[in-house]
Amino acid sequence: MRATFVVAGLAALLASSALAQTPPSPLTANLAKPPADARHFIIESTGAKHGDSWSWTLPDGTRMARETWNLRGQVWDQDYVGKAGADGMPASMAIHGVTPQGDAGETFTVSGATANWKSPIDAGKMAYSQPAFYASQGGPADTNAWFLERLLASPTKTLALLPGGRAKAEKLTTMAVGQGSAKQTVTLWAISGVGPSPFPVWGDAQNKFFGTTGVVAWLPEAYAGELSRMNTVQAAAMAEQAPRLMKALVRTPTGPVAFTNVKLFDADALVFRTGQTVVVDKGKIVAVGPSAKVKAPKGAKVFDGKGKTLVPGLWDCHMHVGDDYTGPQELSLGVTSVRDPGNNDVLTIDRRTRAAAGKLLMPHVYPSSLIDGKGPNTAQVANVATSQAEAIALVDKAKANGFTGVKFYGTFNPAWLPAATAEAHKLGLHVHGHIPAGIRATDAIADGYDEVTHINWIIMQAAPAEMLPIDNGIARFEGPGRFGKDVDLNGPAMNLIVGTMAKKHIYSDPTMVAFESLYVPDNGDLDPSYAPFIGTLPPATERGFHSGGFAVPKDLTRADYRASWAKMVGLLGKMHKAGVPIVAGTDGSGLEIVHELEIYEQAGFTPAEALAAATIEPARLVGQDKHTGSIKVGKTADLLLVDGDPQAHIGDLRHTRVVMLDGKLLDADALRSAAGFSGRPK
Repeated sequence: MRATFVVAGLAALLASSALAQTPPSPLTANLAKPPADARHFIIESTGAKHGDSWSWTLPDGTRMARETWNLRGQVWDQDYVGKAGADGMPASMAIHGVTPQGDAGETFTVSGATANWKSPIDAGKMAYSQPAFYASQGGPADTNAWFLERLLASPTKTLALLPGGRAKAEKLTTMAVGQGSAKQTVTLWAISGVGPSPFPVWGDAQNKFFGTTGVVAWLPEAYAGELSRMNTVQAAAMAEQAPRLMKALVRTPTGPVAFTNVKLFDADALVFRTGQTVVVDKGKIVAVGPSAKVKAPKGAKVFDGKGKTLVPGLWDCHMHVGDDYTGPQELSLGVTSVRDPGNNDVLTIDRRTRAAAGKLLMPHVYPSSLIDGKGPNTAQVANVATSQAEAIALVDKAKANGFTGVKFYGTFNPAWLPAATAEAHKLGLHVHGHIPAGIRATDAIADGYDEVTHINWIIMQAAPAEMLPIDNGIARFEGPGRFGKDVDLNGPAMNLIVGTMAKKHIYSDPTMVAFESLYVPDNGDLDPSYAPFIGTLPPATERGFHSGGFAVPKDLTRADYRASWAKMVGLLGKMHKAGVPIVAGTDGSGLEIVHELEIYEQAGFTPAEALAAATIEPARLVGQDKHTGSIKVGKTADLLLVDGDPQAHIGDLRHTRVVMLDGKLLDADALRSAAGFSGRPK
């Protein structure tokens, strides 16, 4: 989803599981070099600096930019040249360089009354009869700056987009930044029509692009130190919309609610039961049983379940909450609980506070604090430890902040793991994460891990030894893509890791959809996670669904990567058969959760076993299985009514109709509309 502005928000979150490569020199050797007077932006996060972006204008008005950044081994190195037509819109645009998907080459031209474009994922042309801005698939931040300038120059603050869609800007707030002569007032705008939810961007007093803040920020060099303060102001401004959504979408029943004659998924017994009635009152499940015996109370609100299935609210056990609109989107999918395995802790606490006060509609969030070491591959929202004492202090802070776990990362010093995990366990915190560089998954388990995050770290038990010291960068993904196809799933390495995890009841959060998207598709292919949503989202977003996976190294082929992916699916099946507890997570936008379960079926799970990985198993992981995760008398009414039969076709889970969160009623179609969808998924 690179198109205008989205790279700075959602795509930065999606990059949490993405691979990068060393840029092929032929594609970067001749990129533009910024002049001394170019405007310089720092690409940064709360965890570290990640790169630089420069923009400048030639005497004839031609716009130019150069941008290079590295997000934990994921490399972008690009430039562009843009020329405006008489209407101020791009008449031509040319982008060069590399992205994690390979060649970034992209062109756009207006010739006569026809607009033409060619990008790494598509090519096309259409009539150009009115001013419209080409939303490029890639390119440096100046493509966004140009877009914002034209959008704010419009009297209506709206702008037609190419290849399709329409953007709108709404003013949210202002703030002063900088000191002394550098002090200025900047304005926060919410841009809608590009992504599913409004995207915030900062403009200056002349309605020019100032920068973006969030997970990854682009800020002028002189103002890079303002990131934390701007994040706080931005979060508060965006939060003003949340109470309105809460009021519009949530209905608190005045009496009992009954779901009658439904097919019911019993997560505790791993069976589907037909002809069931479930009664909810005051937020709790008060009756469950055959419809012949359990009757709807007098005056109850009744949902006829004929042809429908009632399941416990789903979990996404790997969801980095993006913003307030994550709530309606996840709930529209029936996700009533998420485990956030690393985020901006300040914003996580703020969202929790507002949700508890009834000012924010959000699934239950069980957060982990992300702890990493200091280095070029430091995670973008990490709490950084430079000593064992600091690591222990960060674990203590996670507990004090009310988090349920800690997640260690690839640059974390493995020598500190035993002491840090011991402190976490003493405090009752769950321990999970990536595997720090230099050790294998079995070492991390011996040092105290309760869970191994991502399937790549498990197959890397068989990685060549020379890969371990560098596997906190590109090697953690390029390596499995290279050697995975040749791994013997019944060999010593795989038997050791799977046997250890099964014996010690070590959880796996495999995030299969993230790896399928990185190994399987070529540029232009439609990712199966998103295929059901085509036609319901802005064109710029849907265009991004055709982005391919990793650029394959020259000595390999896409078929090699796909074979390695197939071996990972086989590994998941081996883990499941051995009794390793699996919890379903996406590490994406959240739209991918049902496809994650479809992959589990490919790996040999029954529909009931796949559903358990998204219901009762995550509840057990965070110690909430006595309260939620299954449909049982006395438990909280976190429920999902779907039109169809997931036992026969697990994809029917996308057909949400009614969602219950703590016994409160939510209409799935209204949630979809609030989250930026124009209709139901296929």
